[in-house]
Amino acid sequence: MKMYGKILTVPEGSLAEELELVPGDKILEINGMKLRDIIDVSFAFACEEVEMLVEHEDGQQELFEFDKDYDEELGVEFESAVFDGIRHCANNCYFCFVDQVAPNMRDSLNIKDDDYRMSFLYGNFITLTNMVDRDFQRIKQYHLSPLFVSVQCTNPELRKQMLRCKTADRLMSQLEKLEAADVEYHTQIVLCRDLNDGAELDRSIQDIMARQPYAQSMAVVPVGLTKFRQDCYPLKSFDAESAARVVDQVEKYQIRQRAKDGRTFIYLSDEFYLLSGRPLPPAEYYDGFPQLDNGIGLARSFIEDFKMAAEEAQQEEREADGKPVKLAVVSGTSIAPLLKRLADSLQLAKVEITMVPVVNNHFGSTVNVSGLLTAHDMLSSLKGIDKQVDGILIPESALRTGDNIFLDDVSLDDFCQSLSCRVETVAGGNDFYNALADWHNYSGVGAGNASYMWQSNAAYTKRGGMLNE
Repeated sequence: MKMYGKILTVPEGSLAEELELVPGDKILEINGMKLRDIIDVSFAFACEEVEMLVEHEDGQQELFEFDKDYDEELGVEFESAVFDGIRHCANNCYFCFVDQVAPNMRDSLNIKDDDYRMSFLYGNFITLTNMVDRDFQRIKQYHLSPLFVSVQCTNPELRKQMLRCKTADRLMSQLEKLEAADVEYHTQIVLCRDLNDGAELDRSIQDIMARQPYAQSMAVVPVGLTKFRQDCYPLKSFDAESAARVVDQVEKYQIRQRAKDGRTFIYLSDEFYLLSGRPLPPAEYYDGFPQLDNGIGLARSFIEDFKMAAEEAQQEEREADGKPVKLAVVSGTSIAPLLKRLADSLQLAKVEITMVPVVNNHFGSTVNVSGLLTAHDMLSSLKGIDKQVDGILIPESALRTGDNIFLDDVSLDDFCQSLSCRVETVAGGNDFYNALADWHNYSGVGAGNASYMWQSNAAYTKRGGMLNE
């Protein structure tokens, strides 16, 4: 088992640079402690007197001894946050998105992560089914809080059935262990029509709400189904009618909870509102958006950012470039009407907008979010349009950070070269406003301004990404 951290980058001015560490060096031990992950590094490095064993790329080992301030960090970026390998999921869930990924896509899309460390570090949801006593002991020792837990349902037998795991019925006792360790947690339910909805959803909501204050929030997201599901449990997508029933059902608990303490606690993903045609809740209903990375409140957050940018521009009496411009706005089909309404609200006389809602032929038309669009589907929808517009806006959430690669391994550079006009990425509502109101001076989101996370059962999503709906 690998028990070292391999350095990827050494930032200028860091303690690591002062020690003359370089990319490729391996941190083997700190004060005699072997390292499993960056959590160990952080706690071991809290000492003011440090002995650090390093192995250089030529195989030579060197012991560094130095004093440091209590809060001074090494400052390096490691190749991976976990050194001994990500703990993979042992379940075979009915709804697993990984089992529905198209063949021959990038390897990261086929990772089934169920690692409590990734939950603490990046907000990834875990089922707890592979947890043992020493894991809970370490969580308590380091106080790894909050964690993010995939509940799915609190009925023990149904949970075993849905996760297809014989230990899945231990959820409630495992939550008790977290609470005994003074660990808070956010929860998620992947809602499957005619399976864990209806009365089962009522039971799950009531059980988790009763565990406050350790239970911090609950997100309910609809199961995602692609055309690549094979040999899987038969599941049905939500339609407008069934989505409306979920909204009505959950709203009762939201009203009750807000009357009790002013918090909503339980949140529905945007898809339920967009699919049912119901209005999105106001921003205050999201309580600061604790599960934004899980797609909860993305549309409302986007709207608020857009409005704020417009208000600030008005206060500053900002004057955009007066040249007429024609823009095409690319998005998933679910969010396109909302983007059109926002664009129209600006009443920009010299800006002509063409909406390009892209049908997801790659994963299947039922997958309607922008974050899962491929370059090929976008290019197919843009065929001929690029010759009629001055610029194209695409969702930055469809790109992998750092190297700007789409899900189908097409680079952003190659994508742009396939088109005859300027292409810019857009992340949040602020960017969308600026792109529309001042296109000639707008530049898209840089590669370093967003960070990807792997979210169990929710595919590759991007923190804070625009148009992930």
